[in-house]
Amino acid sequence: MDTLYKYITQHSDPGNKALSWIECQTNIRTNHARMLSGAVQGRFLTMLVEMLRPESILEIGTFTGYSAVCLAAGLPQGGHLDTLEVNDELEELILEGFDRAGLADRITLHIGDARQTLAELAGKRLYDMVYIDANKRDYCEYYELVFDMVRPGGFILADNVLWDGKVCQDPLPQDRQTIGIARFNDMIMADPRVESVILPVRDGLNIIRKKD
Repeated sequence: MDTLYKYITQHSDPGNKALSWIECQTNIRTNHARMLSGAVQGRFLTMLVEMLRPESILEIGTFTGYSAVCLAAGLPQGGHLDTLEVNDELEELILEGFDRAGLADRITLHIGDARQTLAELAGKRLYDMVYIDANKRDYCEYYELVFDMVRPGGFILADNVLWDGKVCQDPLPQDRQTIGIARFNDMIMADPRVESVILPVRDGLNIIRKKD
């Protein structure tokens, strides 16, 4: 942990016991703990939801449920989060985390391929907010799939859009993940239907507002 991030962490509200449990279990039971949002970004997500007051949120990429808990914690009374995860081996861990956070009634976990689940959810409701944190090579596709599922004036958030600074390298690294993120950022910048800003929170968060 670098000095600046350590300072930020020490001067931001810590996560609750449920988030600490999810983080611990992620380190013990998976090989990809680095994928966790972490306390600073998690608190930012909660506060963003509290400020924007969405009633319905869609998350693509649950992993072990850390960001889902952070998003759902900020929902107003009656608000709901649909979260999508492809790895069924994580289901037990995810659901226990939701229970420990006292948020199981606010969150529906959908296990399966995101494309299929999005097709099933399309037309059932308009979401006020979408949070994309799944396979980076597929960000452009996810964006197009969810765009019509977001109400005018709603928000799409995309995580990891700086990708360890690889998107700034010249020449651009040619792995599929970096190419996917770079194309996504370019696509958002060129899309007249939205306005956006990238914040250097953790690994980069693109906040995209669908114009009215």
